[in-house]
Amino acid sequence: MYLYGASSHGKVVAEVAEENGYHIIGFIDENKYKNKMLDYQVFHELPLENIDIIISIGNNKIRKNIADKNTLFNYVTLLHPKSLISKRVSIEEGSVVMSGVSINSSVNIGKHCIINTNSSIDHDCVVEDFVHVSPNVALGGNVYVGEGTHIGLGASVIQGIRIGRWCTIGAGAVIINDIPDGATVVGNPGRIIKVIEL
Repeated sequence: MYLYGASSHGKVVAEVAEENGYHIIGFIDENKYKNKMLDYQVFHELPLENIDIIISIGNNKIRKNIADKNTLFNYVTLLHPKSLISKRVSIEEGSVVMSGVSINSSVNIGKHCIINTNSSIDHDCVVEDFVHVSPNVALGGNVYVGEGTHIGLGASVIQGIRIGRWCTIGAGAVIINDIPDGATVVGNPGRIIKVIEL
């Protein structure tokens, strides 16, 4: 398989792939100055379309742009063996679940998501495509997270909350109210400091 993006985040994704027994051919990156990442070669051109690949870039918008432009790749899903995932969870293509994650029953996770180290997602949550749930985030039951949203390090979301599309939830924020599309939220309790039109 290939990893698209020779980034720092890519190092962690590569190790999850290794834990799953994948043979990694190398990274793909447009930066001509990057030639090696970990023990792997960095290629600067896209290979043939019918390959196994995962986008190893933390930025949600960049992941979406790459996925939208490259629809013929076989996008793999990576689940770290030291994550705890209910058998009644749906996780779609291109997503990666890191070490120490706990995902409970009846959760649906979309395409090209990052569920990062030691985060917790409780029952009946929906996490749409291109979301990044940062390390140590806690989502209570029945939380909805819209497409492209980034939930920052150590944030907490109480049960039943709806977070819109392409939001930014600041590190350590505590979300006790629904959040509209395009909002940036910080603090405890979380307060909206900016909203962009989508």
